[in-house]
Amino acid sequence: MEDIVSDGLRLPARFARPAGAGRVPAIVLLPGFPRGTGGAAMSGHTYPPLAERIARDAGWAALTFQYRGTGSAAGNFSIDGWLADVRAAIDALLMRPDIASVYLAGFRLGGSLAIVTAADDRRVRGLATFSAPESLVTWVPDAERFVEYCRRVGVVRDEGFPPDVSAWARSITKLDIGRAARAVPPRPWLLVHGTDDDIVPIEHAHRLAAAAGAQVEVREIQHGAHRLRHDPRAIAMLLGWLERHH
Repeated sequence: MEDIVSDGLRLPARFARPAGAGRVPAIVLLPGFPRGTGGAAMSGHTYPPLAERIARDAGWAALTFQYRGTGSAAGNFSIDGWLADVRAAIDALLMRPDIASVYLAGFRLGGSLAIVTAADDRRVRGLATFSAPESLVTWVPDAERFVEYCRRVGVVRDEGFPPDVSAWARSITKLDIGRAARAVPPRPWLLVHGTDDDIVPIEHAHRLAAAAGAQVEVREIQHGAHRLRHDPRAIAMLLGWLERHH
């Protein structure tokens, strides 16, 4: 698969599919927000190997990509921009004749993006989320300080961006993830959270599960931390869930 194009921006992508012919389900892997000074440069770099493992072990196709403002992708971070990038990935997969259906798997902020996207796009057949925040209000306590943090991380690169810092920040804090969670059922949802997550407390998972209702499959990882991409128990849960929904 070639790179994804979103709002005219070229986003490097990695696509893996199982051996053999025929149509298969596909899952889009959505990384979280990068951390630390310059973290955007390496954002999502462990997800291509996960895509290959999913294709090999679960028999699904898998796609991951670099959001705008991360890795070598052009552009700057905005919550609406990253949601547009997710939609562009779905569009790209559904244009392929070998893809039967599309699911989403998001880690950290990527999980929140998966929930909001699924709520508004019925083409998404199901989702798995890991350490997903139910609200982003406390993430941006001060708009000016947060945009400076984004510059240090590297997801905001251009001078003069955002043109309206207050509006840019409000679009983040007003993202209604809880409302979106109510719109996911009856589609399948694997909701995984670590009990020792000190970044997004497990109460976020409880609120998401309460909004979605009894159909969501909640799995708590005992003593699990925030970055579940690197917890083999979480990855085993994802692979098992994919095998059950093939």
